[in-house]
Amino acid sequence: MQNKTFVAVAVAVAVGLGLVALSACGSTDGKAAGSDGSGTVTLVSHDSWAVSKSVLAAFEKESGYKVRVLQDGDAGQAVNKAILTKDNPQGDVFFGVDNTLLSRALDNGLFQPYEAAGLARVGAPYQLDATKHRVTPVDFGDICVNYDKAYFTEHKLAPPASFDDLVKPAYRNLLVTENAATSSPGLGFLLGTAAKYGDGGWEGYWKKLKANGVKVVDGWEQAYNEEFSGSAGGKKAKADRPLVVSYASSPPAEVIYADPKPSTAPTGVVSGTCFRQVEFAGLLSNASESKGGKALIDFLISKRFQEDMPLNMFVYPVVKDAAVPAEFTAYGPAAEHPETLDPAKIAGHRDDWVKSWTSLVLK
Repeated sequence: MQNKTFVAVAVAVAVGLGLVALSACGSTDGKAAGSDGSGTVTLVSHDSWAVSKSVLAAFEKESGYKVRVLQDGDAGQAVNKAILTKDNPQGDVFFGVDNTLLSRALDNGLFQPYEAAGLARVGAPYQLDATKHRVTPVDFGDICVNYDKAYFTEHKLAPPASFDDLVKPAYRNLLVTENAATSSPGLGFLLGTAAKYGDGGWEGYWKKLKANGVKVVDGWEQAYNEEFSGSAGGKKAKADRPLVVSYASSPPAEVIYADPKPSTAPTGVVSGTCFRQVEFAGLLSNASESKGGKALIDFLISKRFQEDMPLNMFVYPVVKDAAVPAEFTAYGPAAEHPETLDPAKIAGHRDDWVKSWTSLVLK
């Protein structure tokens, strides 16, 4: 997700409310029968973590553990800090490492093995560490170009349908994306082009995209809420870019948080531009409350949490029997054929790709 991680979609109101509830619920210490620590389990995560108060309270009641949450910035910052502190970790469980950063975490010995209860209910495509179980898949999301439906209707122009379309003259000066060196969705979009066009083709594609007037900004917040004409924020700012790199779950968010709610989403997804991110949780090496950490990981793939998660973090569940909110089904279905890359491939090329992209696009 994001940074998200998300990368999931950054909806400030939803995340803010969720975090207030979490803080209120998870700040009290307690003793749990059979626990190997204080009865408090600490979750380290990125800033987009959120859960409903009632759902977390149910876990605390059933498990006997209180949950304390430590948020450490965006996903990249949080992972790097966790690696630096792995010998004396800040908590017991880390949530939010995704497939773009997974190999870095695993190669640095960030996690200890644990096969979560109920793992068989998690779809096989998300189990990227299926033999060693150092991480457990929790959610997935698709980074995709979004489009402003009103703009394309008004200009009698069909929205693009693929990466190839984005470099056509009809879409000149219409796309805004995030910096791949500073933004999770920006990096995901770069990885999507690397997956699509391969080692020998992605740079040539970006040369065409640059020539076609792509605009690059630092992060998602600026791109989506200030530059994109289809967002609620963009309409207020009189933004002039009807194409933006965001998430497949952005259209449902536009509906859910609109007042009054529209009958249809004002934005759509260019399904041929999606790159899939999977987020994981893992039991940190040297965790002081390993028993509580294991219980918390089990909870993260429970049906209760998985069904609560989409409308809090705007990501999709990985558990097969978890229901997806009607808003997601109607306005933001997951991509049917997203681009993907093996985490080892990402680990071996990510830094070089970003360096080349920066030199090519920003200079």
